[in-house]
Amino acid sequence: MSGQSWFMYFIIFWVVVMIGFMSIGGFMMFRKFLKVLPKRDGKSKLDWQNYWVDRSRGMWSDDSKSFLEELVSPVPSAFRDIARHSIAARIAQVAIEKGDAEVSRDHCIEGYIRATPKRDYRSLVSFLNKRGIDYSAFTHLLNK
Repeated sequence: MSGQSWFMYFIIFWVVVMIGFMSIGGFMMFRKFLKVLPKRDGKSKLDWQNYWVDRSRGMWSDDSKSFLEELVSPVPSAFRDIARHSIAARIAQVAIEKGDAEVSRDHCIEGYIRATPKRDYRSLVSFLNKRGIDYSAFTHLLNK
C-alpha cells in the first residue's frame, strides 16, 4: 500500500467520523429546540419547568434536596444539571398539585418516576432496589 492511498483512507475515515459527530450534535440541538417551542397554552416545556421550580422554592427541605441529589446520582455528570432541573420540576408539580406545604420523600419518588421516560423504567427500578428505596406505593405508575 503506497503512502498516498493510506493517507486518502485516513482522510476518508476522519470525514466519516466528523459527519457522524456533527449529526449526533445536530440531533441533540434539535431536541433542545423542540423543548423551547411553545405548546397550545403558549408556554414551552422549559417554561413550565421553570414555573414549577420557582413556585416551589420555599417548599424544599434539606432532606428532600439531598434525596433529589441521591436520585440524580446515576445520571452522567454532563447531563446531571438538566436532569436535576426537570426532575425537580416534576416533583414540585406533584407536591403543589397535592396541596402540600413541603416536598416530602414520597413526592420525590413519585416525581422521579413521572419524570423518567418509560424506556428507562428498568434501570429506574434497579436503582431504587439497589438503594433500598421503597416505591411500592407508586408501582401503578410503572405499569402505565
